[in-house]
This record gives sequence, C-alpha cells and structure tokens, in this order.
Amino acid sequence: MVSINIICVGKLKEKYLKEAIFEYSKRLSKYCNLNIIEISDEKLPNKINDKLMDEIKQKEGNKIISNIKKDSYTIALDLKGKQYKSEEFSEKIENIKTSGFSNINFIIGGTLGIYENVLNVSNELICFSKMTFPHQLIRVFLLEQLFRSFKISNNETYHW
Repeated sequence: MVSINIICVGKLKEKYLKEAIFEYSKRLSKYCNLNIIEISDEKLPNKINDKLMDEIKQKEGNKIISNIKKDSYTIALDLKGKQYKSEEFSEKIENIKTSGFSNINFIIGGTLGIYENVLNVSNELICFSKMTFPHQLIRVFLLEQLFRSFKISNNETYHW
C-alpha cells in the first residue's frame, strides 16, 4: 500500500476544516497510508519586505525538506504547476505507484508560498487553480482529489 505524505506549513485552527480532513483521512485509509506532517509556520511581521519574505520562505522550506523521505516522489502545489483533470490526476498517481515509489509527498506551502529550494527538489509541480486559496483549504481539496483518484483507479463510483 502506498504512503501519501502531505507536508504542509501551518496548523489547522478551523473546526470545520479539521472535520473535513478527518473524514477524508478515514475514507483514504482503505487505499493508502496517509500521513499529514504539519510544519510550524514562521511569524509574519507587520511590516514585510522582499528580503524578509525570502528569509521566511527559506526557513519554512528547510523544514519541509527535512521531512521529505529519500526515494520518494515529491509533488509541490504551486501556481506555476500543471493542472490536471481528476481522471488525469488518478492516472498520474497510478503511474507513480507503478514506477516503484512507495512514498508520494505532496507539499503545501505557507502564506507566502514555497521557497525555490523545495520546488527544486520536487519531481513535479501541480496547480489546483490559478485562483489563490488559503493553504488550509487546499489541504481539503487535495484530500478530496486523492480520494477521488483512488476511487477512479479502482473503478468505483464516486458521487457527492
């Protein structure tokens, strides 16, 4: 069974998001070993400039990289990434699994995004939308799409 590791910056505070994450985690347990690794986010000062933003993203990036397992396939969620239809995403996950990877990492950056060092060690960048969403909400989107992906690859119906 494949392990899906979601490495994300920041902790969830909203009860409704925690409930959604719990529900999808429970559903995904039939298909994969799911690990959600929360990296502490750096505090943002009231006044911020480009240099400070880079330093914060780099600190968060270093924490992310320290949690990436060797010999795993890493996908960073980034606005510059490729967009997939659900069926294509399902096929992508299956192709990664059949390529011999037993660990797939998904990276969700913090408020400021993902530092270049993380993007550089990623095998691929994907984008859910060209719109900007809170990184906490993207976790739910990702889990829903992973669940849908496994349902598709197992020829199971999915209605919600």
